[in-house]
Amino acid sequence: MNTWIAIGVTALGCYLVKLAGLLVPAGALERPLVRRLAALLPVALLAALTAQQTFADGHTLVLDARVAGLGAAAVALVLRAPFLAVVASAVVVTAAVRALGG
Repeated sequence: MNTWIAIGVTALGCYLVKLAGLLVPAGALERPLVRRLAALLPVALLAALTAQQTFADGHTLVLDARVAGLGAAAVALVLRAPFLAVVASAVVVTAAVRALGG
């Protein structure tokens, strides 16, 4: 029964967050600061998620093949490679480092 309570509370919370977003006045959303934050927030969240998934394993810092893959992706981005090439370089470097025992 506890699972259904958690599901119900989560569903209600999601509905209330959606409702709160709809109740915000349009004038508040047109402010330059709000527009800038709305544009930058997804990038910041994605960067934080990437860093957490790359460098953390529970509560410990991990430096393994994922770091090399992220570095390869960063180099590809600096060289202005297409997105598919960035992902491919990260995959290939990560797999190579893992295959070599790193």
